[in-house]
Amino acid sequence: MAKVSIGLRGWRFDESEVFTGEGEFRPLDEVPEDARTRLIRLTYLQSKPCDACYLVHGEAEKRRCNPAAVVYGEPMEEVLLCPDHEVDFFYWYREAGGSEYRGEETFRDEFHEWFAAGGRAPDDYEGPDHVDTDPDELPTPPDPAELNRRLNEGQKGKRKRIDFKKGEVTYEDWNDEDQNRLDLGQDYPTK
Repeated sequence: MAKVSIGLRGWRFDESEVFTGEGEFRPLDEVPEDARTRLIRLTYLQSKPCDACYLVHGEAEKRRCNPAAVVYGEPMEEVLLCPDHEVDFFYWYREAGGSEYRGEETFRDEFHEWFAAGGRAPDDYEGPDHVDTDPDELPTPPDPAELNRRLNEGQKGKRKRIDFKKGEVTYEDWNDEDQNRLDLGQDYPTK
C-alpha cells in the first residue's frame, strides 16, 4: 500500500484509504477517522504561514513569513514549517530533546519555546533527506466549500458541518426548507 502526502509534506496517508481507484478523493464517510481528521485539518492548514517564520516576524509582519510546506505532529498540536526552518525542527526533535514530546499536547508549544529562545540547528546540520518522487504532483485537498458540498451531497434529515480548525464533522437537523428560511433574530446587511 503506497503512502502519500497531501497538500503539505509530512503527514502520510494510505493511498487506498483516501483515493478511489480513479484517483479521486473518497467521500469523507468512507475515510477512516484518523485520516479524515487529518484531511479536514489540512484543508485549514495549507494556507497558513511557517510557525518559525511567524515567531521571527510576528503578526505585524506576517506577510514576510514563508508559507508552510511541511506539517509535523498530531492534529491540533502540529508544527507548520517552510523548507528553510524544517532543519531547525529536525535538530530540535532529534538532537535537542524534542522527541520526548511526541504525541503530547505540548509538542507545538515546546518547539515554539525552544525556537523563540534562539534554538537553531548548527550551520553544518544536515537535517532530513527527503525522497520526493513527484513533488509537483502532491494532490491538493478540496477547498472548504467543496468539502462541505461533497459531505452533504444527497443528505436528507441531517446536515453535516465541518469544523476545519478542529478537523471534526458534526451533525445538525436539516431539511430542504431550512436553506430558504431567514433567521429573524439575525441582523442582515442593508443597502
